[in-house]
Amino acid sequence: MSAPPAGERRPPVTIGVSLKMYFGHERALAWFDDVAARVRSHTAVADGSVELFITPTYLQVAPAVAAFRGTPVRVGGQDVAAWDEGAYTGEVSAAELAEVGASIAEVGHAERRRLFGETDDDVAQKTRAALRAGLTPLVCIGEQDQQDPSAAAEIAVRQLRASLAGAERGSVIVAYEPVWAIGAAEAAGETHVRVVAGALREALDHDPARAGSAVIYGGAAGPGVLTALGSAVDGVFLGRFAHDPDALVQVLDEAAAVAEGRS
Repeated sequence: MSAPPAGERRPPVTIGVSLKMYFGHERALAWFDDVAARVRSHTAVADGSVELFITPTYLQVAPAVAAFRGTPVRVGGQDVAAWDEGAYTGEVSAAELAEVGASIAEVGHAERRRLFGETDDDVAQKTRAALRAGLTPLVCIGEQDQQDPSAAAEIAVRQLRASLAGAERGSVIVAYEPVWAIGAAEAAGETHVRVVAGALREALDHDPARAGSAVIYGGAAGPGVLTALGSAVDGVFLGRFAHDPDALVQVLDEAAAVAEGRS
């Protein structure tokens, strides 16, 4: 990441957590309360040098917003409808997510593509819907099979451009999650992530409509990954590791140290 102009505040280190469908409602409520209590006393989260966002299930979005009220923590949906309103049974619109206090909409996750057949065009429609409603799209990008970093970078940039096709101006969070690393024992190699994340950031930097965007890494992300990657990424996207609030705080502390090192 290049240094910002003199006097300009550096962007925060971004830590995201997807709860997928692992928690029932009561467990989710207890987790929200536990994490909220911890972040209220976390200096780096409070001062904005570290940004935390959570994407729970749809039924958990409103209680998450309530639990984190008074903190800078952002809440998002794990998916969003491609349409603004209408006869779309089972869908949830970006406008309704925004209405209940969400500020992020996750789109294009590998599981949505694999399990529900979502295409690049579907992802682009959802990205546009999120931006229309004032939500930040959390655009998931990643190659299916392990391969040479330069080849993976080409695939990632192609996916990114397809996901942003026709989208109005607005910042996005790009979550680079190589599919082969999701749920794996270890994260993708440092060199691999640096090459792909660098290509994604360059693509965003050359798009004036995406000012303020971030690139974060997901895929077996845990302690030490952010420190190893340093300025190659703007943060990490956590999965089951963050189910333990103590473990989540450990990564928040790591992010605080990284943010301090960048200042």
